[in-house]
Amino acid sequence: MVDYEIDPGKIDDFERFARAWMELVERHGGVHHGYFLPAEGASDEARALFSFDSLAAYEQYRSRFGSDPDFIAADQIRDRSGCVIRYRRTFMRPLLPARS
Repeated sequence: MVDYEIDPGKIDDFERFARAWMELVERHGGVHHGYFLPAEGASDEARALFSFDSLAAYEQYRSRFGSDPDFIAADQIRDRSGCVIRYRRTFMRPLLPARS
């Protein structure tokens, strides 16, 4: 999970940034469960949820940061627009309901 503090005046830029990362996660073996954006009032919080089958799969995805041109381009949306003020990653594992 990634928690973001965003600039509410730059929500369009944040959405462009989010769409780029959703595509990258999916392309590189993860499942993106979506970004959750402010819906009412003036909020500066957003959240992203995504998962990978294993820590090794996530580390393979992370190995592309800083070298893969598509990853660099996605980060440049954030960096150039200033839409993200700060973010925090939290690593969690799901506990899902049993399915019959």
